[in-house]
Amino acid sequence: MAYKKRIVITGMGINSPIGDTPQLFYENLIAGKSGIKKMTSVDTSKIRCKIGGDLGDYDVKGKLEKLKEEIPEEVYKRAKKIIKTAPFATKLTLLTALDAYKDAGLFKFNVNPDRIACIIGGHNFHDNYIVKNIRTFDREDPEYIDGLMGICVFDSDVAASITETLQIYGPMYIVGGTCTSSGIAMKSGINEILYNDCDMAIIGGGVLDYSDVGYQALILVSAISYKSFNDEPEKASRPYDIRREGFVPSHGSGIMIIEELDHAIKRGAKIYAEILSVESNCDGNHLSNPSVEGQKKVMKRALEKAGVTPDQIDYINAHATSTPLGDKIELTTIKEVFGEHAKRVKVNATKSMIGHTGWTSNTVELIGAIMQMNNSTLHPSINIEQMDPEIAELGIDVCANKKVENYNVDYILKNSFGFGGINCCSVIKKWKGN
Repeated sequence: MAYKKRIVITGMGINSPIGDTPQLFYENLIAGKSGIKKMTSVDTSKIRCKIGGDLGDYDVKGKLEKLKEEIPEEVYKRAKKIIKTAPFATKLTLLTALDAYKDAGLFKFNVNPDRIACIIGGHNFHDNYIVKNIRTFDREDPEYIDGLMGICVFDSDVAASITETLQIYGPMYIVGGTCTSSGIAMKSGINEILYNDCDMAIIGGGVLDYSDVGYQALILVSAISYKSFNDEPEKASRPYDIRREGFVPSHGSGIMIIEELDHAIKRGAKIYAEILSVESNCDGNHLSNPSVEGQKKVMKRALEKAGVTPDQIDYINAHATSTPLGDKIELTTIKEVFGEHAKRVKVNATKSMIGHTGWTSNTVELIGAIMQMNNSTLHPSINIEQMDPEIAELGIDVCANKKVENYNVDYILKNSFGFGGINCCSVIKKWKGN
């Protein structure tokens, strides 16, 4: 059963290891460009993983000055004031939100600020910031920790900084669902439009500022790549390849403006795509063990809620983290859900180029998927030097090492799966003006 109101995407902002605009991100995806490199913003001297999708040297000041020419002066001043003292995660997420708001044309439209929601997916955004302050507390002097830590340390600061900068007053909150977080934020934003009189919502995910402690914790559970590719970081993220050994941590943020269709049309908004459904469930398992049964249920439910049959899906943007078990489970589930159509549908793995952007990965990758749909070209899944035989047996086209041109996409299925057995799936429709 479809939503009682039609929900569309009217603005997109992104910051990723391979681009900080949707167009640049798309172009680098199509080119098969890797954004994985030696990590410098995380001290890797004591740990075995040395790589990641690092945005620690991103030119925040330069980006803000560029935005100065495109946003109202009072918005620029508020953003500048917040960014001056904000932690890394807040800075980059705020800039991404400004891009999305600008892209939606909302600075030129008299919106009702009481009817805009802001829901940001994620938790523990400030991992590195917290660890650094703890070390200052222990090694130097308690008085030398960040004077604003009592405010900035909270995850709500990421969303609150967006609402303060934009002066919007609707519902504002954080939703945490590990790697599905920004997908669940989309689901929550839709509910605010459907049931809470909001016209639109700012949704997406905040930057996860990884620390060396966080890296080490992931190493200890064999979640991330640390054994074979420290000297060849661009090859480390390799979904479906026989040598895959875990995901590659990356910085990133993706923010969307989602909007009730009639409201979007009345204001003459540019429409990227229509959201037909977002569904989530869990496996009843706190460990990072993916489940065919749980994934199957959420994919089927998303399709049923969207009113779309499996054979209508043209393209699946996979979660595909490059973990030995996860990649196989996801493709096995796709084969079970889609049957014979699994041999015809195209699947690709965005993380092969950008690594795992954590809580925001759903939105970051969905932005890339929508750009691919609207340009009728799919990006390659890179680094597949030798396909895992067990995956090859499934007979699914994963766009191995080659882009697919002139490929029409009317319907996308987007998968995200997270630690704690959380599953999230959405169905997105190409906007054709009706």
